[in-house]
This record gives sequence, structure tokens and C-alpha cells, in this order.
Amino acid sequence: MSPRLDPGIPDTAAAPVVPEQFSPEQVPESTSPEAVEEILDQLEMPEIPPYDEVGPVDARAMSKTLFKRLETLDEGTHEFSYVRNTLVELNLALVKFAASRFRSRSEPMEDIVQVGTIGLIKAIDRFDLDRGVEFPTFAMPTIIGEIKRFFRDTSWSVRVPRRLQELRLDLAKAGDELAQSLDRAPTMEELAERLSISIEEVVEGMAASNAYTASSLDAQPEEDDTEGALADRIGYEDNGLEGIEYVESLKPLIAELPSRDRTILSLRFVANMTQSEIGEELGISQMHVSRLLSRTLNKLRKGLMIEE
Repeated sequence: MSPRLDPGIPDTAAAPVVPEQFSPEQVPESTSPEAVEEILDQLEMPEIPPYDEVGPVDARAMSKTLFKRLETLDEGTHEFSYVRNTLVELNLALVKFAASRFRSRSEPMEDIVQVGTIGLIKAIDRFDLDRGVEFPTFAMPTIIGEIKRFFRDTSWSVRVPRRLQELRLDLAKAGDELAQSLDRAPTMEELAERLSISIEEVVEGMAASNAYTASSLDAQPEEDDTEGALADRIGYEDNGLEGIEYVESLKPLIAELPSRDRTILSLRFVANMTQSEIGEELGISQMHVSRLLSRTLNKLRKGLMIEE
């Protein structure tokens, strides 16, 4: 029997990472090589090849033998820990298969596998051969449930009450069922009737769904999307808005100016002409244009101050 799972025994294969969520009673004590030899002699069990070389059929048969042996051992002993760990190792393929269903999630696959391993350990501790159920059939719901619980508790961008988290799942399930039967998206009234809840609760559940995922401003678009990152597509601050208030306040003041003063303002600030060019346009000197322009600006400035 391979001693890979025992953290105190070196082996050529890499030992699986023990998740931080394991409770102390789930982590076995270290076992020396001499103790392992003694355990093997006491258990009188055949050598088990590396777990990644064991096929599903052989793993299932070996697991049955190990479960029978586990029932005869006292919990807390080296023998119990060794058999239990070997069961975990033989059935890690179940965890990887269950974790593959969540490959599209944002969490690293290694974290999902670790969480699923916790579910596998719980299934091993609860399994009873006398029920006549195959271990993979018994363990898979526990493994998947542990992974789903992990996503439910940790994957929300904004923390929301558990009631709303469960309501979101119910709404999603009911929405899919109604969409298939109605051949269209269901209305809020139909969802409320299906789940026997009020429309206000449906709205609350839909609003909670917005807190489930969040997108990074630096996230890149899909390959067929011609637009840039999200940060490049959201609104930006328009500096021109700051001057709108002053423009609107100046309009009535400018309307009260003499015609020549309005013309000078237009030529200077709209046509971007110099004072010399304005003087040539109006047939007056550049100094005269400067005095008129200065007088007009002072008048407008005083008018704005009175307005404020």
C-alpha cells in the first residue's frame, strides 16, 4: 500500500495539498516508515499501485475492501488514518470530475479541487457499506454540494443575506423552466406565481443577482468585440460642462451690450482674431480695440459677480 497520503512519509509522487479548511481531527498524525511497515503487516493488504494508475473499476473494488477494513479499526489510530487517507487518494478522480463542472468559474481550479476534497472526506466519514449503495453514487452529491456552498459563500462581489442568495437560485431555476414551457422569457408576475412569492420579492431577488459578479475595468473584451476595455467605454468627465453655467449667465449680459462691443467679442473669442486684425476689420486702431475690449470684459465680470 502506498504511503503517499501520510504527510510524514516521503514518496516519489507529490503529496496532495491539504486545504486550510481541514479541521484538526481530519488531518492525520505523522507516521514513520517503520510504523507503516507494521501497519501493512497488521492489515495484511496487497500493495496498491500509484493512485493515478488505478482505473475506476479497480478503484471501486479496492475502496470496498478498504471500507470493510475501516469498519474494524478504531478512529484515531495510525491504521485508521492510513486506510482513510488511502481511500481519499483512490477517489480523488471523483473530486476532479466534479470540479470540472465548475471550470468556467473565476476561482482557480486548484481551490475548487481542494474544496471538493473536503466533501470527499466528509463522504468517506459518513459512508456505510450496509446501505448497499456504491461509494461514487453516495459521494458525488456531497462533493458537489461542498463546492456549491463554497461558491455561494465566497463568490458574491457584494455580501448579501443567505435568503437572497437562495432566492436568486430559485428565480434562475424557475425562469429556465418557464422559458422552456412558454417559449419566451417569463414575466415577474409569472415568476412570483411559480414560486408563490410576491412581486416585490422577485424584484428584490433580481436586484441581488447584480451583486453576484463584478467586472474589472481593465477586463479585455471578447475576441470578436471591436471595442476596448471597459474603462475605455464608460463615461468620462467633460471639462466643458464646467463652463456651461457661466455661458448661460453671460448670454443676457452680452445681449445688453452695444452692437460694436458684441462684434469685438465675437471677432476676438469666436473668430480668434488678434486686436490688430479686429482694428483693421472695424477701421479703428489696435489701442482703441484694446480699450473697448478691456472695458467690455470688466463690465461682464462685474455683471457675473452681481449675479452670484
